[in-house]
Amino acid sequence: MGRWRPPAPTASPYITAEGQARMKAEFEHLWRSRRPEVVRALAAAAAEGDRSENAEYQYRKKELREIDRRLQYLTGRLEVLQVAAQAPADPSRVYFGAWVVVEDDQGVARSFRLVGADEVDTPRRWISIDAPLARALLGKRIGDVVTVMLPAGRQVLEITALRYDAPPDLED
Repeated sequence: MGRWRPPAPTASPYITAEGQARMKAEFEHLWRSRRPEVVRALAAAAAEGDRSENAEYQYRKKELREIDRRLQYLTGRLEVLQVAAQAPADPSRVYFGAWVVVEDDQGVARSFRLVGADEVDTPRRWISIDAPLARALLGKRIGDVVTVMLPAGRQVLEITALRYDAPPDLED
């Protein structure tokens, strides 16, 4: 059996304006601050002599590769991303950028914001538009019931609140 795996599906090209600003700020920080600092440290380590046994040199080379890899990813990703800056034409339906409150059959309510794949933030309850839960919610309205297969198993969820401007209260 070989190690070949099919390529991962391409992530959606959408991002919020805040997400794009964060990615640009990360790029600028890496390019203008972090990378020059690592290059200076690498040059100092290289000047110490034998590079084959110089742990500082090896570490800085690895760190520089990681920074360059991230810069390359950010450059490519920022070129294809499209900012979804305006609210949808029909704000009564779930689309990109929406805050959605769902309630399961036990009455437990949870809220999520549907964002781009580059913005996922679990503590803030931001989930990718490509996630199974988000895909099940897309285009639905308050009161609609969706069935989705999650890692915990099959769940039946009812949409109880929907907003685009700010996170809804769970009591809405």
